[in-house]
Amino acid sequence: MSMGEEMSPLKGTILSASDSASIRLAGGIIRTGGLVAFPTETVYGLGCDAMNPDAAAKVFEAKQRPQFDPLIVHIADRKQLDTAVATLPPMANRLIDEFWPGPLTLVLPKQPAVPDLITAGLPTVAVRMPNHPVAQALIREAGTPIAAPSANPFGYVSPTTAQHVSDGLGRNVDLVLDGGPCSVGVESTIVSLVGPQPELLRPGSITLEQLTAVIGLVHGPPGNNDTPVAPGQMPRHYATLTPLTILASAGMRPVPRSGERAGLLLMSHSREREDHFAAVEVLSPTGDLREAARNLFAALRRLDALRLDRIYAEPCNETGLGLAIMDRLRRCAAR
Repeated sequence: MSMGEEMSPLKGTILSASDSASIRLAGGIIRTGGLVAFPTETVYGLGCDAMNPDAAAKVFEAKQRPQFDPLIVHIADRKQLDTAVATLPPMANRLIDEFWPGPLTLVLPKQPAVPDLITAGLPTVAVRMPNHPVAQALIREAGTPIAAPSANPFGYVSPTTAQHVSDGLGRNVDLVLDGGPCSVGVESTIVSLVGPQPELLRPGSITLEQLTAVIGLVHGPPGNNDTPVAPGQMPRHYATLTPLTILASAGMRPVPRSGERAGLLLMSHSREREDHFAAVEVLSPTGDLREAARNLFAALRRLDALRLDRIYAEPCNETGLGLAIMDRLRRCAAR
């Protein structure tokens, strides 16, 4: 039994993050090689000491995550950035000044001290500074950068509440810090700054338009990648167990086949009656994309729990945050 296990007698326990004692306990678990699930503004992360390869191995094992898929290193301040990143181009400084702390991950040349398991053997590291008081407090208490993918079984819908974490990982995590529902609801935007031009590797709530306004031309959006250079690039990801079909256009309504129990995921309220669907989820009554993104994963989980034959999803325009929403839906629909 590791020291982390001794400090966490009941694995999978959910504790309120508003209690300072919970943060102290969680920080101790991280320092001694254990795993803590914690909230960020995007989704809940499954955290370990980013400088401890043995702890990182536990993350991959708990999630059943392939080791060719790198992790994101979360930091609390610029000093910790220096422990993970070897060089910082001027363009990175402009993005950091504009968007950190916040849901933006930068891919940069890594320091040798960062374990190869964290970066999937790549010479780069993905790093961000989360804009969530619990995440910030945990990183500071642990005294080390924290590597954290989403706190769910690999490939499944990401968790946006502590209960989602418990449902998916159970006792595979030493402790779950409950900080309430995540405010953004989709994973961070990832931008690589190691090539000749900045490249969008994963869309998120920091939009392509916002990035372009700060640093000029950004290449993207990305396609599928069987050998990812950043998280979230697998062809099938963020996926429900129930098959999902994206409708051809907004406002289109399919007719479920005879005997098919189908669910419908709508971007906004419909004026039509939807009696032929077993369940309907509306992401935003007013069609607000930020509200839709915040509710996306929880709605997919509710539909998936009904054991339907199929989920039909209404698309949205791929501008602004719509690019991230459609990226998640397409990867969920891939088979």
